[in-house]
Amino acid sequence: MLDNVTINQLRAFVAVCDQGSFSGAARKLARAQSAISHAIKALESAFDVELFERNTRKAQLTAAGRSLLPDARAVISRTEEMKNRAGAIAKAGVPQVSVAVDAYFPRTHLIDCLRTLQEEFPTAAINLRITTMQGGENLVLERVCALAVTIENVPEVNPEAIERRWLREAEMVTVCAPSYPLASIPKPIPVDEFGRRTQIVVTDNQPEAEKTQQGVAGKRQWLVNDLGAKRDLLKAGLGWGHLPRHLVSEDLASGQLVELERHAWHMGPLTFVVSQRRGYDLSPCESRLVELLGRP
Repeated sequence: MLDNVTINQLRAFVAVCDQGSFSGAARKLARAQSAISHAIKALESAFDVELFERNTRKAQLTAAGRSLLPDARAVISRTEEMKNRAGAIAKAGVPQVSVAVDAYFPRTHLIDCLRTLQEEFPTAAINLRITTMQGGENLVLERVCALAVTIENVPEVNPEAIERRWLREAEMVTVCAPSYPLASIPKPIPVDEFGRRTQIVVTDNQPEAEKTQQGVAGKRQWLVNDLGAKRDLLKAGLGWGHLPRHLVSEDLASGQLVELERHAWHMGPLTFVVSQRRGYDLSPCESRLVELLGRP
């Protein structure tokens, strides 16, 4: 019998409760009082319970009615939400945003941008891939993603097919655990001294990935394909490496990592670019995401 319950019956039920009478519900819903009464009787028949006391002049709920009222309100609320979403889809369609974001990109900022995008485009479907090195641009070439947030000095996969534009920068720091030998060497530390120690380097699973390593000081390297793993290895005292300051600010503050001062070895900020296929026109939703990602 529950399949026979209609949204109009639930609206009548909630209106009677809110207005305190059948006549008040009829006025609120602009319907005949007899139609309200019929809706309540049909609802009671479907539920096989009485919703209102029959021996009172006012519309007084039974115990069953009090128990079911929150459910009725919830169903109506979800129905309104569905109507609004359907209206937005009918008006603008379902925006699709497929983006690959390099693991070095500030995660908190990325989440804030996606939260804002969700508020402005509530029907948008997001396909987010976290990548390293050339992985993002490969996904763009394969048409898995429309956009890729890439590190500028990583070689382009195919310059003829992909175009880049500047997005933002992030400060890099050189760090190690306080127990690691480099932490006790007088600062600033020469490049040769870094080269004698094990450097933790992020790479990826792409062919010839070692050619895209950045900021490498020597041959003694441990390669990992996950930024979180690199951070954990550094905190464990297994080597030294470069990481974005936003990622290790808490570790530096707590003393789990220490910042190493480099001598005669300048390392600029990490520059991020947006990569897309040449000639590809961004949708309004995609353009807005790029705008948000580039904000300070």
